[in-house]
Order: sequence, then C-alpha cells, then structure tokens
Amino acid sequence: MRTTFEGAPFAVEPFTVQVPDSVLADLKERLDRTRFPDNEPKGTPWRYGTSLAYMREVVEHWRDRYDWRKWEARINAFPHYKTTICGKKVHFILERGSGDNPMPLLLTHGWPGSFVEFLDIIEQLAHPERFGGDARDAFTVVVPSLPGYGFSDPPDVPIGPRDIAPVWSTLMTEVLGCERYVAQGGDWGAVITSWLALDHPKNLAAIHLNMLGLRPFVGRESPPLSDEEKAWIEGAQARRARITAYQQIQGTKPQTLAYGLTDSPAGLAAWILEKFHGWTIPDENAPPPFDIDRLLTNVMLYWISGINAANWIYVSIVEGTSAALKAGECVQVPTAVLLFPNDLASPAPESWIRRAYNLTQRNISARGGHFPAMENGEMLVSDMRTFFRGWR
Repeated sequence: MRTTFEGAPFAVEPFTVQVPDSVLADLKERLDRTRFPDNEPKGTPWRYGTSLAYMREVVEHWRDRYDWRKWEARINAFPHYKTTICGKKVHFILERGSGDNPMPLLLTHGWPGSFVEFLDIIEQLAHPERFGGDARDAFTVVVPSLPGYGFSDPPDVPIGPRDIAPVWSTLMTEVLGCERYVAQGGDWGAVITSWLALDHPKNLAAIHLNMLGLRPFVGRESPPLSDEEKAWIEGAQARRARITAYQQIQGTKPQTLAYGLTDSPAGLAAWILEKFHGWTIPDENAPPPFDIDRLLTNVMLYWISGINAANWIYVSIVEGTSAALKAGECVQVPTAVLLFPNDLASPAPESWIRRAYNLTQRNISARGGHFPAMENGEMLVSDMRTFFRGWR
C-alpha cells in the first residue's frame, strides 16, 4: 500500500469536518419548536415505534446538553480524505496502522449507521499494541461513507449495493494502491462487501461479515433444504414481517418520506433511533443501550447532509436486485461470519451460509444485536484479528 498518494491516478484531498454555526443554530431553533404526538398506546412505549417519553428526553438533551463541536473534534482526530470516483466525491477515513506492514482493512457501514459506529474500534484495529495487543496484528483502516451518506456525494439516481462494490474496489486498488486487502461489513456493508468479493475478488484476500449479505439461489438443481434451514427461513420471514415496513417506504416512496425527515430533527431522530432499539433489544421497554451522545452524533450526519439519497438504496430491495444470487453463483473469497441473536434475523445455519459463501469461520455470539462495533466492539475486533491473521 502506498505510504503517500503520490503516483495515484486519482486526486486525493484532505478533508476536515467543519459544520457552519448557522446549521447548528437552525437545528436548535427547530428543536425548540418540536411538536410531539399527543399520546401513544398505553403500556407499550416501544411496541408501535419510538417511545414518546424517550423522544422528549432525546430532544431536550440534544437541544440543551449535546455538544457537536466536541464530537466534531473527536471525528477529526482521524485523517479524513475525499477523492472523485465515477464523477462523485467519496469521503473516507484512513488510519494508517502500526508497524512496517499493516494489512489494509476496508470497513463498510450501513443504514441507519455511519462511520460513527466505528469510532471506538478504528484505533484498536490500527494500533493493537496500544491496547495490550501485538503490533503485528495492525491494520491500515479505511472507512468510506456510502454514496449519499455522511460526506460522500449522493448518486444522481437510486443505486444498489452491487453498484457500490466497484467504487470500493477502485478506492482500495487504484486510489490507495492496495495489492492485497481484506474487508468487513454489517447491514448494507455486509451486502456491499459480499458483492465486492463476488465481482471484484482479485485483490481481496478475505472478508468478515456480522450479517449475511447475499441470499443463495434455491431451485430444482440446488440441494434440498434441511429441516433446520426451513425452520430458520420461516422464523426469519416472520420476524422481518414485523420490522421491515421501513424498507417498503424507503424503497417505494423515499421522496415523500424525505420531506418530514429533512424538516424535523425530532422526526429524523425518532425514525433512526427506533432501529437502535428494535435491532438491539427487541421487545424490551427500555431505551437503546447506547450512549445518547454517540447516537445523536450518528443522527447528526444525516441531519447535516440530508437523509434523502441515503434512503434510495432501499429501492434495490423492492426491485429484487440487492442481495439475490443466481444459480451457480457463490462467493469464493474466504469468508468469516460473527452473528448476533438480536439482529434482524437469528443466526443462520451453517449449511445455509455455505450455499452462498466459502465459509471458513462461523462464530455465534450469545448476546448482542445489529450494531456490534458499538455494542460488542472488543468481540468484533478480536474475531476480525483472529480470522484475518491467517490471510496476512
């Protein structure tokens, strides 16, 4: 991997996050004028969506105590850059790892997350010796923002995860000069990483997923489903039926949804924070188990840059192009999975995963949900280190 950007065919510009004071002043005024719902169903504060009492606390904290400038400084503690790929600016963090030969690692977030999810684990991955580890396990960590997310330009029209994979391949191989690298992802990051491995495997040594990205083809020529697979599919479909209405809205009428989420910070926060509850502690009448300032910093990236284009990726789900493999397709790049019981689906059987991936490591956590970098960061880092150690 290049030690500088000299000789790269793409221009790379240092970038500093610096939100104008006027944006923060406008946000405070809007929070002051928040109009809350009159009521919610009694005795079920999270069953039908984000708790009213919780949202009142969130808005008060956001307006009176949350300090964006503090978090802006923390974000800027990492080196940020922008480059232009396919005519669009792509934002990414690049933290060069310790030692003489750190392995390049591409980390990809999803929705409703952002690079904020990884703030606590970037340094652990890049500089393990600072945390009691071995510098020989160091990674040079690359964390891009998806198109339309954070500080990356939005696409002109809705694009799917398979369209993002070649952009990531260009970033890693042509912009950063990686002759060999590894990749990790969850949520859309898992889907994009999987397409990257299927369509652009040349420089990609191995991948690590904390959610299954691709759905295997099951047809007449496929091995019959086992009883375990049938039971898992039935359970996954039942759970998704209760929690994925947002996908249909964002995948069919994202423009209509955008007006409310762009105009109301409280509405935006409620839309996003409900997922940090339901995908982490489903069915519990308790707030999301994360630091409120961290959650609001993640929401801020959608407020600052807008959520509209970020939602467009869900059009690919409605169109059926997001994650379905065709007959004979299988990811051949060595793959590890670390799955969590409270994710959108329970951990899949090993036989199901092997239908779509060259599975070489499968670990199941006893606890946790959809946002492991924030909830189980040390576990995620350890699992990646152990797996990728064999591909250095």
